[in-house]
Amino acid sequence: MYPVLFHIGAILIPSYGASAAVGVLLALFLAQRTARIAGLNASQVWNLCVVALFAALAGSRLLLVALNWTELRLHPVWMLGLAMIHHPLLAAFGALAGAVAAVVYGRWQRLPLWATADVLAAPLALMLAFEQLGALLAGSGYGTETGVGTASRWAVTYAHPLAARWSGAPLGVPLHPVQAYAALAFLTLSIFLLFWLPYRRQAGDVAGLLLVGAGVAVFVTEFWRDPEGRGAVLGGALDGPQVAAVALVVAGALVLLERKGPVEGRGLLPFRRTGAPGARTLCAGVVTGAPGARTLCAGVVKNGERVGHPSSRADTLTADGPAAKDEAANV
Repeated sequence: MYPVLFHIGAILIPSYGASAAVGVLLALFLAQRTARIAGLNASQVWNLCVVALFAALAGSRLLLVALNWTELRLHPVWMLGLAMIHHPLLAAFGALAGAVAAVVYGRWQRLPLWATADVLAAPLALMLAFEQLGALLAGSGYGTETGVGTASRWAVTYAHPLAARWSGAPLGVPLHPVQAYAALAFLTLSIFLLFWLPYRRQAGDVAGLLLVGAGVAVFVTEFWRDPEGRGAVLGGALDGPQVAAVALVVAGALVLLERKGPVEGRGLLPFRRTGAPGARTLCAGVVTGAPGARTLCAGVVKNGERVGHPSSRADTLTADGPAAKDEAANV
C-alpha cells in the first residue's frame, strides 16, 4: 500500500496522519450538525472537541515517551519519529485522556453530560472510520494472511519499506484488509447514529449505541488482525482489544438502561400535544399527575400561528381548567 501520501521536498506526508486529519475535520463539522439537532451550543461543542483531541494526542505521545524514556535519552533524535508509531495501548490511553478532558471541559461549561455524549457519538464513529482507512494505507494493525481461498481476491500486499519500519507490516505477503473491514463498520455505525439521534428515547441512548456498536466491530474484526503485540487472554482465545471490546459492550448496555427520574434531554420529539384541539406545543418540561396539570413550553403553535416567546418569564402556560386559565392570564 502507500504509507507515504506524497513528498514536499525532503518532508514526508504520511498517509495515516493525512487520513486521520481528514477524519478529525469531518468529525468536527459533523459535531456542529449534531449539536444543532440536540439543541446544544455548537461553539461549545467545537471547543470541547478541540480540547479532547489535543488531550488525546498529547496523552498518547507522553505515554510513549514515558515507556521509552531510557532509549530516548540516549537517542533524542528518535523523538522526531514518535508520531509514526501506532499501538492499541497508545490508542486506548489517548482515548481515555481525551474523554477525561471532555468531561472536565463539559462540566466547566455546564454542558449536559448525556446529551453531549449523544452529540459526539456519530462524529467519533466517523473519525474512527478514517483512522482505520489511514491504518490500511500505512500497514498499521495489519491483518492475517489470506492464504489461497476466496479472501485472496481482495487481499492487500505491502511492498514499501516504510510500512515495515513504521508499522511492522510484513512485505510481499497477501493479508486480510482488516482495517477496511473496521472502517466500513465504523462508517455504517456513524450513519446509523446520525439518523437515530432525533429519535432517541432519553439522553445517552446514542452514546450507548456507539459503545455497543464499536465494541462489536472491534471484537469481530480482531479475528482477522495479526495477534502480534496485541496481548493474549484465555490461552490466546482472545486478545487485549477484544477484552476491551467486551467492556465497551457492557458499558453501552448499562448506558442504554432506562434511567428513572427526570433526565436532561429525555425524548426528542419536537412537539408535544397540549390537549387542545389543533394545538401543538414545543415543550421544555411537563408537570403532570393532577387535574389541571400545566405545561411549561417554549411556544404554542395553534391554527398555524405561534403564541408566546422563549424569552418570556414563563414562556407559555397551557392547561385544562378554569384555574389554569386565570394563572396563565397573570403571566
